[in-house]
Amino acid sequence: MPGATSSATDAARAGNRVVIFGIAVIIAILLGAGTLLLLNLPDANAFNARVERIFVEHDDLTAQAEIKLLEILALSGTAFSDTLASYRVVIFVLLVFATAILVAALVFLVMLVTLNRRISEIERAGIQVSSLIVSRAERVVYINNMEFRLTEAAAETLAVLAEARMDDDILSGARLEAMISGRDVSECDEAAGATRIKRLRDTLGNQLVSELLVRTIARQGYMLAIDRDVIRLV
Repeated sequence: MPGATSSATDAARAGNRVVIFGIAVIIAILLGAGTLLLLNLPDANAFNARVERIFVEHDDLTAQAEIKLLEILALSGTAFSDTLASYRVVIFVLLVFATAILVAALVFLVMLVTLNRRISEIERAGIQVSSLIVSRAERVVYINNMEFRLTEAAAETLAVLAEARMDDDILSGARLEAMISGRDVSECDEAAGATRIKRLRDTLGNQLVSELLVRTIARQGYMLAIDRDVIRLV
């Protein structure tokens, strides 16, 4: 178990480093893109400066209509300046939203990868069961103090598997059927035992629990993937 703990800690640290590095890269890229975009926007006062230059270079424009035209140009320059200022605010807000979305996407991606690794570790190690009590009379199994009501057939199947696990034995489908039905192994079908295992898993309900608790050993049979010392039959 210390090895598994160390591995999980290392994986968590590696995941944290990936998140921090990814966030830093995302922020750096967006800051660079935002800075480049803002620097390439035209000067907000460029239009006003051009109108002012027209006033200076054409001081002979004294007619009322010409002065009115220059005033309109000046007002247009002010409007253009305000528009560019609002564009800068919009660009800044969009960059903030883009940063938040990309950071969230990165965090969710790392969480999914970590969760998949954790599930893989659980599948390899099996369920950590500290107590498994099977009551044939009440047709109940207690797994880590969690109660599961079973059918009579499912309770018998689980009890036989528990007895086999205490003897470090792996039961084939035919042997399982023979032990439950009382017939000879040669008279039993492998598929009958497989059906009992399937019904037991269906009765337990939780797919992850049932698949990891009752493990299928390729070309050998079935066994409970728990420590035999935690099993009690009552």
